[in-house]
Amino acid sequence: MHTYAFEKLDVWQEARKLVAAVYTLTRNYPSDEKFGIVNQMRRCAVSIPSNIAEGSARKTSKDQAHFYTMAYGSLMELLNQLILSADLNFISSEDLINLRISIESLSNKINALRRSTEL
Repeated sequence: MHTYAFEKLDVWQEARKLVAAVYTLTRNYPSDEKFGIVNQMRRCAVSIPSNIAEGSARKTSKDQAHFYTMAYGSLMELLNQLILSADLNFISSEDLINLRISIESLSNKINALRRSTEL
């Protein structure tokens, strides 16, 4: 089976792990949030590796940078939703701290990937 270029990227692999963590975490949210913050968090989490994959397939540096910027924006949206989740007592401060560590690492990698398209 063929392995595509994006599958080899550490940043994409790390983003996949974040998606799994978000899905696991949001299973414990109140059921009345299923179509609210849970849906929004899952959508933006999935958007991160999706935009990395799509960006890696683009031919021009400008197009690649656009999709990497979109991935970064989705990552920041997810961080906002995690902070709000902690404010609403849906997640513990420990969960927030652990996910912030992952988000910080991933944000550095996404920005490095974006900068690499500017060379």
